[in-house]
Amino acid sequence: MDEGLEEIGTPYAPQALGAYSQAVSANGFVFVSGQLGIDPETGELVEGTAGDQAAQALKNIKSILDAAGTGMEKVVKATVYMRNVEDFTEVDKAYSQVFIGSVRPARVAFGNNMIPKGALVEIDVIALA
Repeated sequence: MDEGLEEIGTPYAPQALGAYSQAVSANGFVFVSGQLGIDPETGELVEGTAGDQAAQALKNIKSILDAAGTGMEKVVKATVYMRNVEDFTEVDKAYSQVFIGSVRPARVAFGNNMIPKGALVEIDVIALA
């Protein structure tokens, strides 16, 4: 392992689909890899809408942050990738149900992306450790 880097992983979130870690802790931050709306028990995308997949992706992120000893309230930056930008309102609704603190994370969201496994949404975050 490289000095100052710690791999974060949990069975309560989907395993990586490629050559990457679920998250890496470094220099006081936790960098969570993009999470799809995959149910970690089945390994499959949850059925339903982009909002449903966003809600599951956020649950996966919470599980990873829990494993890192931090939480959703410590997220400072999020990136939301959507297959269809028209899903923004629905995805934002799921997102706003999770980030309810007085200081919400900085965020960028954009659509018309090709996402692995045919997913409708992918979300990554950076949090304080």
